[in-house]
Amino acid sequence: MADQAPAGQAQGRSPAGPSPLGGSPGEPVGPGAPVTHLLYLHGFRSSPLSTKAQLVGRWLAAQRPEVHFWCPQLPPSPREAMDLVFNGIADWPRETMAVVGSSLGGFYAGVVAEKLGCRAVVLNPGVDPARDLARYIGEQTTWQNPEERFFFRAEYVDELRAMTPPVLTRPERYAAVIAKGDELLDWREMTARHAGATTLLLEGSDHAISDFPQHLPFVLRFLQLTP
Repeated sequence: MADQAPAGQAQGRSPAGPSPLGGSPGEPVGPGAPVTHLLYLHGFRSSPLSTKAQLVGRWLAAQRPEVHFWCPQLPPSPREAMDLVFNGIADWPRETMAVVGSSLGGFYAGVVAEKLGCRAVVLNPGVDPARDLARYIGEQTTWQNPEERFFFRAEYVDELRAMTPPVLTRPERYAAVIAKGDELLDWREMTARHAGATTLLLEGSDHAISDFPQHLPFVLRFLQLTP
């Protein structure tokens, strides 16, 4: 459930080409008003230096600098990670904020969206991280800096299990990018979990969505950030 792509591949410009959503370029897709505050949550063993986080942040800085963007370094403990996130966004406007999350961060994005009622975009999201991450208990390294080490403890599995939302109460608040070529997570399980969401199902790709620049327009249009 890691966001594995190297940070050096990120590009600081908006990808060219037609939107994967189809329809007219000006047709709104995501619900609600344009996003003014955007939270990005990285995956397991990842960091704010992940390719997708960097790409989103650079696009916003270049094209929509008025949008407040925050991509925190999440601690290994899921409980501490959520405490950090909810404290950091406590004064954000619920109606114009959104969260984007990749892998484990996609699971966290669901936790945030279900608690606050905001919009969420999930990228190959974890569905049952308590199950999937149990085999990673022990010392781990980060993808962007292999010299950086942390411990994933057994109690963190229990923390994940305790915070798992039973269902997505309003799937129309969600958009999902799901790759059939994901080598770590089952695309069928991800799709079933997000039934009713605005979904871009990729025939290939991989867990890291290495071709994410091609799919950024889908994310931006759902968040009402492009005309």
